Amino acid sequence: MQIAVLIPCYNEESTIAQVIADFQKEIPEATVYVYNNNSSDRTAEIAESAGAVLRSEPMQGKGNVIRRMFREVEADVYLMVDGDDTYPAEHARELINAVVHDGVDMAIGDRLSSTYFKENKRPFHNTGNRFVRFIIRRFWHTDIHDIMTGYRAFSRRFVKLFPVMSPNFEIETEMTIHALDKRFRIKEIPIHYRNRPHGSVSKLNTFSDGWKVIKTIFMLYKEYRPLRFFSWLALFLAVMSVVLFYPVFTEYLRTGLVPRFPTLIVSMFCGLASLQSLFTGLCLDVIIIKDRKSYELKLINFK
Repeated sequence: MQIAVLIPCYNEESTIAQVIADFQKEIPEATVYVYNNNSSDRTAEIAESAGAVLRSEPMQGKGNVIRRMFREVEADVYLMVDGDDTYPAEHARELINAVVHDGVDMAIGDRLSSTYFKENKRPFHNTGNRFVRFIIRRFWHTDIHDIMTGYRAFSRRFVKLFPVMSPNFEIETEMTIHALDKRFRIKEIPIHYRNRPHGSVSKLNTFSDGWKVIKTIFMLYKEYRPLRFFSWLALFLAVMSVVLFYPVFTEYLRTGLVPRFPTLIVSMFCGLASLQSLFTGLCLDVIIIKDRKSYELKLINFK
């Protein structure tokens, strides 16, 4: 059985050697791949010296790196981990066994049920993780705890049939939503999380990357659940139409006059837009159902 440890890296010279050594010790039969993403420090040189298979991705962004990893690396089981030494290697075997022995397609290293909220020192990150978890749980009716963890194990089937679209840090959110929508088997395993060691700097921007994650959630909700998305939009527009039309209509009943034509026009526009949104959702839902059937056939025929 081939096991691949995938480490996307950008300027992690202070930690990458330790991460490689830990996973080589914990899973000696695995091949460790480090994908350098335009690092300006000695990350690539140190990774190669530490015995990893070094490759590069010139397009900046974690999602772009993972896209190339999933395309190029051939294995039976894939373990993805960040190069910042925040995820302990002793959990690796448990994540891999969930895929190999339990038939799981994606094993998630759950930080949030363990030490994350205590160890993470960056302001607003804890709030952001809770907010993302809340939205995903409400939209997809799941009990997953950690949506954005970078410590995961995958089956070959998931890796080769996952269409990576996100270019940056929102990739973990996309993975989770894709797995939920396509009904892949998911298992969460609580892991210990430790804060970045001294000298290691996070590349995640709290607000700009956080906004990208939120936008990705709503975009994927629209793509995977179009009928629900456009039904809510249709309801909002219908309510707006009624709110605007009601005073015009009551005034017409009282006086026989319609003095506020702009309000009437806007209310009619909102009503038409509401109907258009509803039928858009219905049409797209038919397409999504056909796409799901096609994807199921790909899963059946995948080797």
